[in-house]
Amino acid sequence: MSLIVQKFGGSSVANAERVMNVANIITETYKQGNNVIVVVSAQGDTTDDLIEKAKEINPNPSRREMDMLLSSGEQISIALLAMAIEKLGFPVISLLGWQAGFQTNSTYGSARIKKINTDRLKNEIGNNKIVIVAGFQGICKYDDITTLGRGGSDSSAVAIAAAMHADRCQIFTDVEGVYTADPRKVQNATKLDEITYDEMLELATLGAQVLNNRSVEIAKKYNVELEVLSSLTRAPGTIVKEVTDMEKMYIRGVTKDTNVTRISIIAVPDVPGIAYKIFSKLASKNISVDIILQSIGRDGTKDITFTVASDHTDEAVDLLKNYDLLKNSTISCDTDVAKISVVGAGMESHPGTAATMFEALYGVDINIQMISTSEIKISVLINRAEADRAVSAVHAAFFPEN
Repeated sequence: MSLIVQKFGGSSVANAERVMNVANIITETYKQGNNVIVVVSAQGDTTDDLIEKAKEINPNPSRREMDMLLSSGEQISIALLAMAIEKLGFPVISLLGWQAGFQTNSTYGSARIKKINTDRLKNEIGNNKIVIVAGFQGICKYDDITTLGRGGSDSSAVAIAAAMHADRCQIFTDVEGVYTADPRKVQNATKLDEITYDEMLELATLGAQVLNNRSVEIAKKYNVELEVLSSLTRAPGTIVKEVTDMEKMYIRGVTKDTNVTRISIIAVPDVPGIAYKIFSKLASKNISVDIILQSIGRDGTKDITFTVASDHTDEAVDLLKNYDLLKNSTISCDTDVAKISVVGAGMESHPGTAATMFEALYGVDINIQMISTSEIKISVLINRAEADRAVSAVHAAFFPEN
């Protein structure tokens, strides 16, 4: 008897018809002789609607109270799904994150999973029940409900699969797997049969919305084999694992990320340690920095430009403007940018990857503002209005036969 963990996103349970569809998928898996644990997100746009309700009351609520509010979305989903499975005549129980044993740190809004106490899960599985778990949430040492941040239900599912040594972890979404580009934007995007953890992690971090990057980190660390597939069709999905046999495809995907802001610091003192002091200041507030560009320097100063997630724009700019070390510097930001990336573990052994990408952008008259590279990815910063056109051009350059 196998243990299967299945995760369903908000679009998969958006209405009564889709809830019943998900219930059928789960019970079919159960009827095949498997134990099943299911992780569910809030329905449709519930989380966004709750955020708007909060703003109507208090534009700046505490993170603790926001977690209390936002966690209610998943509670609705698990109860409705359990009711649907009851209607089909199968034994089932729904559990909130804390009931399922999720223990997190106390960073409200973006908590990290510290441990899963699996006693309750094992007990319910031992009683032959289908277990429905609220994703995205846990409990901290203060007995407060915490949430794991956007996409946290993916992390919940993979963490359960790791803790329970599940045989398989299936992530159901509204697309049939991982594609070479967003199939809703790029007409000739191709579904991948398989992809490595490292490649999937880069794609997820760089804007591909099919999987949360933290969930891929957990899967890689604990060697949890993932399958990404659609809840709306019964087509085979994409397997995410340690190694793949697809050596001939050296580029796996092209992504777009519009959740980006470019920040520039003009006339930074050109002295040893200045970069360390600036970026450690940002790191102390948990502000991650991506692409970094530093000028050669002039008149005892230099310029530093970098990117942060749009969510951190105001906090980062305020922090730098109030930093005594930069009192004679000018801080500016541009939110009208996007990051376009190509990802593939094989690009290191294929010279000319960067040239192909840059030629594709040149061919459609798109200017590159910044460039960042690693062994398995190349990212460029461009004007946001040109993002979709850029993805299509770059995808066509690497996948001309599609």
